[in-house]
Amino acid sequence: MTLPVAVQLFTLREETEQDFKGTLREVAKVGYEGVEFAGFGGLTADEVKDLLEETGLKPAASHVPIDQLRDNLDDTIAFHQAIGCTRLVCPYLDEEDRDSITAYEAVIGDLRRIADACSKEGISLSYHHHDFELKPIETVIPLKKIWNTPGIQAEIDIYWLVKAGENPVEWIKKYADSTELIHLKDMTTDGTEDFAELGTGGIDVEACVREAEKAGVQWLIVEQDQSRIGAMKSIKKSYEHLTSSVL
Repeated sequence: MTLPVAVQLFTLREETEQDFKGTLREVAKVGYEGVEFAGFGGLTADEVKDLLEETGLKPAASHVPIDQLRDNLDDTIAFHQAIGCTRLVCPYLDEEDRDSITAYEAVIGDLRRIADACSKEGISLSYHHHDFELKPIETVIPLKKIWNTPGIQAEIDIYWLVKAGENPVEWIKKYADSTELIHLKDMTTDGTEDFAELGTGGIDVEACVREAEKAGVQWLIVEQDQSRIGAMKSIKKSYEHLTSSVL
């Protein structure tokens, strides 16, 4: 298998807050081929580009808050073009954007407009989910409504699908034509359903990766919202499992 592996930098948010450049250098030493940004530590586009060139890391994608996408899209597009990043991702919705189908429909309208503007500049827009979008509202599954909208790509998160009682392999199959990015994370089997390093929990990560390859996914992205062993140790352990037992 040849799928490249990136890390979502939200996992290392405490580390990047202290030393953004040093953290990316450590990510490269672990062996990751790319990063999915979650902010830029106050660096300019030129500084980010230089850091990527220095480390050899590729800009797999970038999580950008929806308010920034709504209110500052031109500058956002320009920044990402300057660093060579062609995939933007809406990572989360606040309560007011998801408390009704009407609210979701407004969000979808915004995302379609944003996706159209991005597409004209050679950039794709994906939507990253949690578990709340899988809870029916008025018999509607909001995530299906979002991902069935033309122009909006899917960033599938296997942990949140399992958390919601879904089979991630089936979702990868269903959205194979619109999924470039997949978040890989595992779930503990001790009854807490906490986040776990890949290979240490109960999710069939290998099956998800096999299906991702069939679907033509462009990047596997390791993310762990919280870790019991520390973020840097966590991403190392997950990477070692992927490269030794899955890829």
